[in-house]
Amino acid sequence: MFVGPVFLTFAVIVLVPFFTGVYYSFTDWNGVTGNVSWVGLDNFKYLFTEDKQFQASFLLTIKYTVVTIILTNVIGFGLALLVTQMLKTSNILRTVFFMPNLLGGLLLGFIWQFIFVKGFASIGQITGLPLFNLAWLGDQHTAFWGIVIVSVWQGAGYIMIIYIAALQNVPQELIEAAKIDGANRWEILRNITMPLVAPAVTICLFLTISSSFKVFDVNLSLTNGGPFKSTEMLALNIYTEAFVNNRYGLGEAKALIFFIVVAAISIIQVTYNKKKEVES
Repeated sequence: MFVGPVFLTFAVIVLVPFFTGVYYSFTDWNGVTGNVSWVGLDNFKYLFTEDKQFQASFLLTIKYTVVTIILTNVIGFGLALLVTQMLKTSNILRTVFFMPNLLGGLLLGFIWQFIFVKGFASIGQITGLPLFNLAWLGDQHTAFWGIVIVSVWQGAGYIMIIYIAALQNVPQELIEAAKIDGANRWEILRNITMPLVAPAVTICLFLTISSSFKVFDVNLSLTNGGPFKSTEMLALNIYTEAFVNNRYGLGEAKALIFFIVVAAISIIQVTYNKKKEVES
């Protein structure tokens, strides 16, 4: 009686669309007409043999995910260490660092697009610094790093909150005892703090892996995959294939591969980190 309504809602919203999408991945449906022809594994063969843009987007997404995971977690943990110190402005700093996470991805992308195009150009004219005179969104290399900067700027504050909760649960008696024994800050951080916040690391890695792989709104609003599709991430590539090129079956095949890869990486990451927690 209690589980039934929730399961029914979950089935209608998640399970039915998911398995319907799996079916369409083996067809050539264009997403508009009622003509659906079964093509078997032809879509998947095409993706791995002929669709160079899909392969390029996949590799770019992996590169983006690795860079974003490292930067977001390192900066988020650093901010958490900063605001958990006995500072008068710690509460204000927590609010300031978390605020970017409250902005929607599309809005955030358009704001930063203005900053990169207009704001940096103005600063470059005033200061003459080469960094601000770069064509940030007009070159494939700087455009990639532009997406990374915006994503890390938005996500680090959220990750910071999780690390703050973990750091506040570290027993102060252990830290005080280590200080009495002559341990410096780095030794306390490495031997006491890090092992005790390992569960938070597992959660933060899982969240950043899933969100980085699925990046769409920032990619769409900031560069729209440009210049010349050089910054087109996998989610945007799937969207374009299904809803712009009207090749829904092929888009569903990409989405299915995407789902399997993200699920496998997430399961491996969580399993590995859980084992490390037990060892710690």
